[in-house]
Amino acid sequence: MTAAGAAVSEFGNALSLLVLLFWATPISPLLVAAVLVAALLPFVLGAPLAGALVDRLPNRRLLIAALLFQGVAIAAVAPLMGRPVFVVALVLLSGCGRAVAQPCISALVPHMAGEEQSTRAYALFGTARSVGNIAGATGGAVLAGFFGHPAALLVDGATFLAYAALLAFVRAERRPTGEHAERPSALAGIRHVRRDPVLFAAITGLTFAGVVVVINVAAPAFVRYVLHGDEFVLGAMQACWMAGILLGNRLVARLRTLAEVVHALAISGITSGVAAVVPAVFPFVVAAGIGWLIGGISSGVGNVTLTAVVRLRTPEEVRGRAFAAAGAMITAANLLGTAAAGGLLLVLGPQAVFASGGAVAVLVGVVCLVFVRRALKREKSPAGAGLFSN
Repeated sequence: MTAAGAAVSEFGNALSLLVLLFWATPISPLLVAAVLVAALLPFVLGAPLAGALVDRLPNRRLLIAALLFQGVAIAAVAPLMGRPVFVVALVLLSGCGRAVAQPCISALVPHMAGEEQSTRAYALFGTARSVGNIAGATGGAVLAGFFGHPAALLVDGATFLAYAALLAFVRAERRPTGEHAERPSALAGIRHVRRDPVLFAAITGLTFAGVVVVINVAAPAFVRYVLHGDEFVLGAMQACWMAGILLGNRLVARLRTLAEVVHALAISGITSGVAAVVPAVFPFVVAAGIGWLIGGISSGVGNVTLTAVVRLRTPEEVRGRAFAAAGAMITAANLLGTAAAGGLLLVLGPQAVFASGGAVAVLVGVVCLVFVRRALKREKSPAGAGLFSN
């Protein structure tokens, strides 16, 4: 039931992003960039505070509050679409709610599914979100076309209310214990990631492998000028990517041990680079579709294994902050990669951007794999063996 709510919520997220980008494009490219930055910035700047809230308040109730906050913020955009400044401000507020909701659900999943079934549960949530994302990306255009942008955003607001209503029937709860003064600081998640060699190697590797995000910006130009395709071809490529995410989520559902999880995470960085190199070397529609499919599989595997490795290497009392810190690192890399891609396209063609981004991602993935293997070999704590073999 909770996974279904996540699918509904992700449907709304994808719908609102699509609608807002459609709305902003004819106004100004700067407005498009402002919407994207407003949606992602809270994940980077608000990570310490979001993590602290998750580790101090009952998580199910906090998640419901965050969802209601998101729903109200997005619904409030509808009557204000003639005032871009207010729209960007409300998108920023909605992003704040999402920055709390994501580490909250990540920390809550083991309490709903049990520690032993957590990786499978993360894969199920990933699948549900992917389905919701596909539906939102396709349904957003339909809703906006038939009923207009404001109506589509009101529908998005309603999806958050629906998810919050479903959570009201969930009995599982994560209740952080102890007095606030005795708990680690809001920066405890960042310190924990930095001090744990396995966790730091895995997250850092995935962060730097995120350079492959440049292909997201270069993709429209690649389809138009290299593949000589149209919007239908770009849509088909995106469908291949989303299908790959669904497959990747299922591939990692049975992983149990730390070694399995971190190896899969590092390998996903390598394969994400391969996914970009394939269409660059073989600039044909079929080869590009295969590349997009591999990229989607890599993304699905990376998302689930990242969540799983944070759970396996993090004490229960600081998981909220650790999830928030990991998300902040990945999101910051995505923001930098997106900004860099615009500059690269001015100097290099889209095919060269694909090739260079993919090559760097492969190299980083190999280095990540080497470092996580070394970190695992140095792991000698008998007390930690039981925790890390979940």
